[in-house]
Amino acid sequence: MRRTGTTRRGALTATGALALGAVLTGCGGDGDGAGGKQPARAATAKAEKALREKAVRDGALLLALYDLVAEAHPATAAGLVPLRAAVAEHGKALAPPRAKGEPKGDKAPPAPAGPVSADPKAAVRELAAAERRRADAHTEALLTAGPELARLLASVAAAAAAHAYLLTELAEETAV
Repeated sequence: MRRTGTTRRGALTATGALALGAVLTGCGGDGDGAGGKQPARAATAKAEKALREKAVRDGALLLALYDLVAEAHPATAAGLVPLRAAVAEHGKALAPPRAKGEPKGDKAPPAPAGPVSADPKAAVRELAAAERRRADAHTEALLTAGPELARLLASVAAAAAAHAYLLTELAEETAV
């Protein structure tokens, strides 16, 4: 005997079909025909470019700090090389796309404020703190970033948090 009425399977199927229809309807549309969408896109693109430029500047400061710590404390340099390389790659990934004919604009990286600590452990801890601040800044930027940039910022924030952990461990292993 077949059961009549609403079954759990039928209800889930109907709910899934309705949700899929809503998603597909929301994704449709050409945007050009809708009035007022172009200024919003331009503002969003400008805000995204500003987020990317700030992330690149912060990354350049962090790279300079890595260089200062490695130069001041050569015993830590081997542990810093792979983390510094990752920060450099993050900077390349976060760089805003250039328009055709736009100059490359490679400027010298800004020098971080102040010298690094004379104590190698303290210097590496300062670097770990800088990575934590970077992770926090990228996490905060997720609130205003578009979906693609948000995914990238989340990945970089996670990497920065991992770097902070690894640098904290390196500081503990560093001999004074």
